[in-house]
Amino acid sequence: QVQLVESGGGLVQAGGSLRLSCAASGRTVSFSNYGLGWFRQAPGKEREFVAAISWSGHWTEYADSVKGRFTVSRDNAKNTVYLQMNDLKPEDTAVYYCAATPQIASINYYSYDNWGQGTQVTVSS
Repeated sequence: QVQLVESGGGLVQAGGSLRLSCAASGRTVSFSNYGLGWFRQAPGKEREFVAAISWSGHWTEYADSVKGRFTVSRDNAKNTVYLQMNDLKPEDTAVYYCAATPQIASINYYSYDNWGQGTQVTVSS
């Protein structure tokens, strides 16, 4: 089991940037073998996929709504995954969660069995 803790959320104006971090602890000796994903959930909406990255970092995938604006990356030496968010829009407002799976990284939330507690991102217009 891997414990995940997100940070870096906050309040930002439209057009601004934030960088989310997700640090892993616990079975971090195997962190480099985990596929990682970012999801978000806005009030009254279902949790949705944002980005995913393979264990090596060579494969990434993004939701259409964030392509060209968000970048996912990982530093296996630091057991951390990042989500750089640029040109933020009010519709990006949500609680952002990172997730890990010992299987192949996926865009599907049910593929992940380790979740962080979430960090709030609020984008004002």
